[in-house]
Amino acid sequence: MLAGNDSDPATPSSAPESDYVDSSDTRSSSKRPQRAKAKVKKPLARKASKRASRLSEITPFSAPSSDDNSAPSTPMTPEPGYGDIEISTATVEQLEELEASLQNRIDLLMEEISKLEGPLKGEDGDENETDDINYEEFEAPEWCVPIKANVLEFEWDELAATCQFDVISMDPPWQLASSAPTRGVAIGYQQLPDLLIERLPIEKLQTNGFIFIWVINNKYAKAFELMKKWGYTYVDDITWVKQTVNRRMAKGHGYYLQHAKETCLVGRKGEDPPGCRRGIGSDVIFSERRGQSQKPEELYEMIEELVPNGKYLEIFGRKNNLRDFWVTIGNEL
Repeated sequence: MLAGNDSDPATPSSAPESDYVDSSDTRSSSKRPQRAKAKVKKPLARKASKRASRLSEITPFSAPSSDDNSAPSTPMTPEPGYGDIEISTATVEQLEELEASLQNRIDLLMEEISKLEGPLKGEDGDENETDDINYEEFEAPEWCVPIKANVLEFEWDELAATCQFDVISMDPPWQLASSAPTRGVAIGYQQLPDLLIERLPIEKLQTNGFIFIWVINNKYAKAFELMKKWGYTYVDDITWVKQTVNRRMAKGHGYYLQHAKETCLVGRKGEDPPGCRRGIGSDVIFSERRGQSQKPEELYEMIEELVPNGKYLEIFGRKNNLRDFWVTIGNEL
């Protein structure tokens, strides 16, 4: 017997000879499998310990003791490879309560974000424009003709057969260049691709008269293309300089420069309509910005002065655009 065996408790002299491995015998291959087999369970035990530590951090409560008379918890099936870890029903219930609480906080935060952003229009600086009309108490003008309809499915041929208009005004919901064209501005309306706007049969609605098209910065070329396709010649444009309630310039977001204006292109088709006047008004309007997508009152007055007692049509109109003696078509009326 070796001298070191008396002080080594791991290798008592009374141990069977088959369970003892001489550390000095490095060539003994028959005992090595037993050593390897004894170490197999150690990594699994460490993994199970780490797993239990993570669970204790997520669910900081003490498990019921063996003396507790409460109903026994139902264990869940442990994940394979992590030992015999039992997750009680109480644990699951607490996790579900925590999840519900977090979801409620997320919902409240999203609601606050929506209120802060507001119904902002986007690229042409309509930031902070809100619809101040109380639609529950709203009364349409007595002599207006509102038609609530999807302009893409509207029966334009029947309207064209009934009436040929002297003036057509439209504010197309142009599709912006990207989903986030400007910083911090939400889009408060449904956009339409250029192809769908181009399919509108505007040429059928007018033989002689004018068209007024509101345009955003990256759609000038497309607006001129549409004018030509529908049979119009560009003759003028109108600039609306937006003002605040204090009569200061109302600046909004823009890609390179802050936008404080909107532009309306004017085209003519055929001859001047009956009673048309010239040299009226101004091509610049200084007016306070109002509700979302609400254009200045001065534009309608200018049109009615240009073609007195005419037949007027507005496409993509809203309730805040309704006006006496105008036919207004849109899906938000």
